[in-house]
This record gives sequence, structure tokens and C-alpha cells, in this order.
Amino acid sequence: MSLKKIVRELRGRNKAIGTRRGRSHIAPEGSSSSSSPSTDDCLDQSIWVDLPPELLLDIINRIESGQTSWPGRRDVVACASVCKAWREMTKEVVKVPELSGLLTFPVSVKQPGPRDEPIQCFIKRERATGIFRLYLGLSPALTGDKSKLLLSAKRVRRATGVEFIVSLSGHDLSRSSSNYIGKLRSNFLGTKFTVYENQPPPVDSRRSSKSNKRLSQTMRVSPWVTSSTHSYSIASILYELNVLRTRGPRRIQCIMNSVPVSSIQEGGQVHTPTELSNLGSKKKRGLMDFCSGNLGGDSVVQEPLVLKNKLPRWHEQLQCWCLNFKGRVTVASVKNFQLMAAAAEAGKDMNVPEEEQERVILQFGKIGKDTFTMDYRYPISAFQAFAICLSSFDTKPVR
Repeated sequence: MSLKKIVRELRGRNKAIGTRRGRSHIAPEGSSSSSSPSTDDCLDQSIWVDLPPELLLDIINRIESGQTSWPGRRDVVACASVCKAWREMTKEVVKVPELSGLLTFPVSVKQPGPRDEPIQCFIKRERATGIFRLYLGLSPALTGDKSKLLLSAKRVRRATGVEFIVSLSGHDLSRSSSNYIGKLRSNFLGTKFTVYENQPPPVDSRRSSKSNKRLSQTMRVSPWVTSSTHSYSIASILYELNVLRTRGPRRIQCIMNSVPVSSIQEGGQVHTPTELSNLGSKKKRGLMDFCSGNLGGDSVVQEPLVLKNKLPRWHEQLQCWCLNFKGRVTVASVKNFQLMAAAAEAGKDMNVPEEEQERVILQFGKIGKDTFTMDYRYPISAFQAFAICLSSFDTKPVR
């Protein structure tokens, strides 16, 4: 049996099971025999489960290496959905975006991008509905079956500001949905934004051990403490308020509370989540907060990475501010920016290497009426980059 025929059969079997079971692909325990798979399906699945590990590894390696772009990467996802043995083997074969530069599974949007070349995406804005969609690809011409939707966000106006609800789905944009992964919230002036996600950020082991020791000595409470928040702050975005109404580019500062500055230093690493875990009930959330010392819902990274926008230069002939986007941005806009690591913050040297000070970590710019490009790289993730770009749509600079 050829490799293409194997992949075609696996994808067809997964579609058939999904169609027969409707929206729920996992049958609950104790369900009736009518809702369980047929004997033929069980026998058919056992054929794939009983494959020798060496043969299974070879099959997945060949599929993974042969499909380096979407929609071909769907074959890799199909392999992971066959059974537990295939899923574990696929997770071992598929490398994180930092090493491969590829986005395969949903958790990839929360993993840092590649170190060398940025991942190129584009954002489509729907003015009527207030929905923003992030796609993977070089060109917005890829639509329909050839496009890969990464994230969606819906703009919601509140009494004290604006919120962007971020979801893995293009249509299910509710906070109560299992597709919800975070949000962006602004202050009333639209000059400060806070990025939240639905699972705890990484905990600094040095600070957490001291915090746990102090809590154990001074507090006697039930371990089932409930958290005051269901969201965890991972970044803050600040726009400089132009009080004097002088003309010029706006200044942006991003404090990445979940990314340590040591991640861009020599030998540095950043936390890479391996799954989009469902934290469950409020009691479990509270217990995790209590054990980590994160009772306030904020990150505890000791020295966070600070990003600042690259200041453009004034072009005398064009009479405008210019930045080199290397052909990725074609329309002049106040929303266009490039972010780099700040060498110093509040007079303190951040020990950022010189080559990192000139390397663009995130760039965002306009190429059409409602189309924008977004290119990001290590150490931030697609979700963090998307949230920063969303803030550019709601700022209210004083002119």
C-alpha cells in the first residue's frame, strides 16, 4: 500500500467517524451500544494500532517531511487523530515552531516562533462585525480551502474600555467556549492594553519557592482556595500619549511579563507549552494559583523582556516617516510598526546582545483597505504577536 493511499484512508476513516458521531467525537462512558463504534471499526482500528513502532515511525516521518505547508500539513494532523499510539508518535516527530518554523497543532499558536526566519502571516479585518482573523501564509490571496486560519478575535466595547476576545475558531468567539484562549483589554483612553490568557503563565522557580515557603509559614487556609480571576496577565502594551499634539510617529512599549529577558541572551530559553490544557473548575484554578503563589493572576517572571518600536526616519522627498519592511508592507499607515528588544529600561541595562538589539521580533503593516501583514519570531508566540497587533486597531493617539 502506497503512502498516499494510507493517508487518504486515514483521513477518510476520521471523517466517517466524525460524521457518524455528529458534533461529539468522543463517546461518554456508560453510553448505549447504539452510539459506540461498530465491530468492523474496532477491527479496522486495531490494524493501525498493532503496527510495529519502527514502521509507524517511518510512516509518520515520511508524511511529516513531505508536507511542509498547508493544506498539506492536514495529513500530519490526521496521523495524530488515529489513536493514542499514533498521537504520541506524531508528537515526538513533529518539532516545535522554534526548531522547525512550522505551525501544525493548535498549541503551536502559544509556542515561540523560530529563531532565524520569521513566520509570515496576514490579518483580515471585518469592519461590520468587528472581527479580525489571523491567517498563516505569505499572501491574502490564499482563501477558502488553501488558507490556514490560526486565530480570530472579536472587538467588544465595554463601559471602561474595549476588549478583544481571542479564539481558535473563526465563528465561536465566546469566552465560555472551549476555543477561547485569551483576551486583550484596553483602558478608557486606549493608551494601555493588557494581554490575558486562560492558563497560568510560567512561574519563576526562585520566586515561587520563596513565596510558597512564606505562605506555608504565615497562612492557614483551605487548599481549595478560589481565584479572583480566570485570566492571567502575560503582557502589557503602552502607547505614549501625545499631549503636545506634535506631529511624529507614536511610541510603543511592550512588557512581556511571561517572557524573561534571558531568553534572548546566549543560551537562553523561553517556556514552551506542550498542550492547551483545560484548567477545569474554579477550585482547580484556585489550587494551581495557591501552589504557585500566583494569587493575583499575574506573571511572576523576575526580569521580563521589554519590546520597543523601531523609530522611523524622515524621508525628505516623500515627506513622510519611513521604515524598511522588506516589501511586506505597501501602504503608509500610522498602524505600521516594528518591535525590537529594548537595550535599557528605566535607566537599567537589560544585557541584551547587540545583534538582538537590531533584530526585528515583530512587524505589522498595512497592504490593503482591511488587510495587514504580521511577521513574528522567537521569543514571542503567534497569540502574543496577534494581541499586540490588535492593540494597534484601537489606539486613540492625540494629534
